[in-house]
Parts: sequence; C-alpha cells; structure tokens
Amino acid sequence: MGKVAVVTDSNSGITQEEGKRRGIRILPMPFYISGELFYEDITLSQEEFYQRLGEDAEISTSQPSPADVMELWEELLSEYDEIIHIPMSSGLSSSCETAKMLSKEFDGKVHVVDNQRVSVTQRQSALDAMEMVRRGMTASEIEDVLMRERLEASIYITVDTLKYLRKGGRITPAAAALGTVLNLKPVLQIQGEKLDAFAKVRGIKAAKRTMLNAMEKDIEERFKGKRVNLEAAYTCQEEEALAWKEEIEARFPGYDVHMDRLSLSVACHIGPGALAVACSRVTEL
Repeated sequence: MGKVAVVTDSNSGITQEEGKRRGIRILPMPFYISGELFYEDITLSQEEFYQRLGEDAEISTSQPSPADVMELWEELLSEYDEIIHIPMSSGLSSSCETAKMLSKEFDGKVHVVDNQRVSVTQRQSALDAMEMVRRGMTASEIEDVLMRERLEASIYITVDTLKYLRKGGRITPAAAALGTVLNLKPVLQIQGEKLDAFAKVRGIKAAKRTMLNAMEKDIEERFKGKRVNLEAAYTCQEEEALAWKEEIEARFPGYDVHMDRLSLSVACHIGPGALAVACSRVTEL
C-alpha cells in the first residue's frame, strides 16, 4: 500500500505547529501589505495582520506561487507515493485551479481536491483525509470520499462593520452608510462555492439568533438523521468568541464545538469583530 501525504493551506485555520503535530503539511497563504509580501503564520501573525488592518494598510490576498507549490510536492514525493492536496474552495480563491493545473505535471501522484471548503470545514476535511490515510486508503479513494461530501457543509457569518464589505465591492458605499446608521448586520452564508448574502437584521443579538436558527434548520432538515461536526470561528476578541462558543453549545447540547480564528483570507474581506457558526456532515467511511 502506497504512502499518502495530506496537504492543505493556512485557510484551513490549521497552524504550522498543529500541522506538524497531526502530520499534515500546511501551505502558507501569501498576503501583500502595502506592497510587501508576507506569509500567514510564517512571517505574518494574526495579531500583526489585525494591527495593519486597523491602520488601514493596503492589504491584498494572493495565491501560493507555482514554484512554492511544486517544491513542496516534490519534497513530499521523495518520501511519499501520493499526495492529497486540499486547497481553499475554488469559488473563493484561484489557488485551487492553479494547483489542479500544476498537478498534471506529476503523473497522477498529486490529487487536488476541490471540495468547496474553507476555514473550519476545510480543517475537518484535512482531518478526515488523515483518518483515511491511517485506514490505508489510496489517494484516489480519499479524493472520491471528499468529493462525495463536498456540499455537505454550511457556514454562517456576521460582521461587526460594513467597511470591508464596502471596500471589497460587495455592498455600495450608500448601502454601507445606511446600514451603519441603522445598525444593520448582514448574515453571510458559505454553502458550496461562494460567500453569499443570507439575511440582514438589526443588531448583533438578532444576527446571532439568525445564525443559530439557520444552523438548527440545517441540522434538523438538511442533515436529518446524520451526524455533524459543529464548529465556530471568529475575527473578534477572544473573550467575545468564547461567549459565542458558549451560546452555540447551549443551543446545541451534546456537541463538542471546535472553534478557530477565521482564516486571514476571509478576514481580509469581512474585517475584525466577525462571528461564524459552521457544520459539516461526519464523513461516512
């Protein structure tokens, strides 16, 4: 049975340290801040990122360079027979399509899985892949399972400020100004490829309630009779994030809720102070 390596990127929320502990290689996502190149969790920490964001520095996301991706794969293939590479959803980043193109140079040894995941749901896919490796499954078999489950996840996010949605062109300046005056909080949804609008409510309490109601509906209807992983994510202060996790656990007793900071690629577009709740169906092997 061939040895299979698992690779994902830092959009998964898995740090370099956790990746080493779990045997998962983490490709750091690059960012340009005021024209200078940084790599998530390598030369750019969460704290530094939010400090620069608060200073209104010009921040833009990028994708790993083809040279960096191929160098990592070549290094792994000196030890492993195959690679499962799980990038951020192709609907949110072009890095997935680039990886697919590059994989053609590796004679079928690299399997790029576009299973429409990001943040905590992408993290869960990487953990599932490692479990399948431990069970002795081939890269092709693992890819088939992850692709079969690709749409079996939901993320709901609310933002603290409309500033970054306006900067990214997702809402107009006039709508952002009106929303700020009226204390409107959009609830966004990732269910499949892209980040979409889900609801618009007054105040953070209503936004939290809307997200929890939506998650309850998903669990009771969309995933009826199925086990799910329940997760939380945030770009706010840790104290507020822990309170949010407690709210989720109170609403859904019996679940072990995993919580992570949202990846910087998402944070770029929604800003600080955001909260999210997510679930992914437990992978049936």
